[in-house]
Amino acid sequence: MKFIFLSGGLTGFLTAIVAGWSADRAPDVILRDAMVGCLVGAILFRWLWFVALRGMRETMVARQHAAEATAEAKKKA
Repeated sequence: MKFIFLSGGLTGFLTAIVAGWSADRAPDVILRDAMVGCLVGAILFRWLWFVALRGMRETMVARQHAAEATAEAKKKA
């Protein structure tokens, strides 16, 4: 979790730095935008991580239920 949060922040920070630098903006504006990009990137990556985990959990539960249903069907037959 901490790794996802930090990598998202770094990605947002670097993206904002490169975009501001390529647009020839002032250094103080670039750093302000990079700070906002860092926060947004970290929160976005955290949200995406939770969505991915929820999907993996749902898949595992569905597979477990299918295996249990198959085992019950074999017991009855």
